[in-house]
Amino acid sequence: MLAPHRTPPKRRKDQAEKPFWISFSDLMTALMVLFLVAMAVALLSVTEGIRQQDDQRAQRDKGISTCLQDIAQMTQEKSLAGVQLRGQTLELGTLAEFPKDSHQLDAQRADFLRDFVPKMLDIARTPACQMWLKRFVLEGYASPEGSYLYNLNLSLARSQRVLCVLLDDAAAKAPSQSDRQAVRDLFFVGGSSFNSAILNQPEKSRRVELRLEFKELDPSCSPSGACEAVPAKSIPWDDDVKCPLASR
Repeated sequence: MLAPHRTPPKRRKDQAEKPFWISFSDLMTALMVLFLVAMAVALLSVTEGIRQQDDQRAQRDKGISTCLQDIAQMTQEKSLAGVQLRGQTLELGTLAEFPKDSHQLDAQRADFLRDFVPKMLDIARTPACQMWLKRFVLEGYASPEGSYLYNLNLSLARSQRVLCVLLDDAAAKAPSQSDRQAVRDLFFVGGSSFNSAILNQPEKSRRVELRLEFKELDPSCSPSGACEAVPAKSIPWDDDVKCPLASR
């Protein structure tokens, strides 16, 4: 007896028509995942950069605060009565006042400056200060009497007089040569006519003040943000200590 004839199974019509590549929706999903991964990496990079800047700013603020605290503590010495730190400015009080229409300093005030400035330089050499201190600015002032330009010149002469006192190696209490070199490198001179005159107290307007300037952040220099690897340029030493104000 013959076996019954079996009809071969029919192939589904869509079996040979299935695409080899992924569908358009799957492609878009993959692209979206790649986009999200790229965004996450970019956000992490930006966040890390901001965090480093915040750390550098905190380190700078801490260093400057420590430097200023050391200076404020120094001003508590009995020998420095009248010296006050206000913000980043040292007010020297009566110890740095000048006679009317004059840039001369008496012997007592000159000796005070020769004793005081080396103490300031010792603090400037501490790690907290040395990393961030940019310079000292000697600012001279004048009382309202007289013309604007005359008083501007007089205030500049008062700042220069302080430098002459500090750099005079023939004085009895002259700072060491290393301190005098530091004065050359770190001290800048400025003057003001009567922009900062003290109201109704002209004698206290004839003065000099010492202002501290600090470096700004520069992330390109080091991880700390300070260009400590770049030494400050030192002004060449010379033996000419003649004060140009001597003939004035």
